[in-house]
Amino acid sequence: MSDEKNLSDDLNDMLGDAKEGAKKAADKAGEFAEEAKEKAKEFANEAKESANEFAEGAKETFESENKKLVCGIVAILIGSLGIHKFILGYTKEGIIQLIASIVTCGIAGIIPFIEGIIYLTKSDEEFYNTYQVGKKGWF
Repeated sequence: MSDEKNLSDDLNDMLGDAKEGAKKAADKAGEFAEEAKEKAKEFANEAKESANEFAEGAKETFESENKKLVCGIVAILIGSLGIHKFILGYTKEGIIQLIASIVTCGIAGIIPFIEGIIYLTKSDEEFYNTYQVGKKGWF
């Protein structure tokens, strides 16, 4: 009977140790989970801030008054239609460009190609002051 009692006590001790070990492991896992949760919140907040900054920058770019990039690309690609002139608000020059391209069978398309290159090589401020504020219609 004493062997059975010792065996029972040993089993109870082992069971108690196992329970205690499991509790410690669960507590440690809980701590790790809390740390991970906090780090995830910090990361999410940083990601939100970065996304908001990017969105604001993109919005400023698309809504800006400076139309240099759009006009330069349009002038190079389909400038013979005079669209870049219409974008800048030069209706008369746009119509002249369109008519000149039709009359010369597209040969006058070299003019907007050159204009597009000029637009893209100017600084943003110089382009804005020359073509949008100063209203310089050609070159």
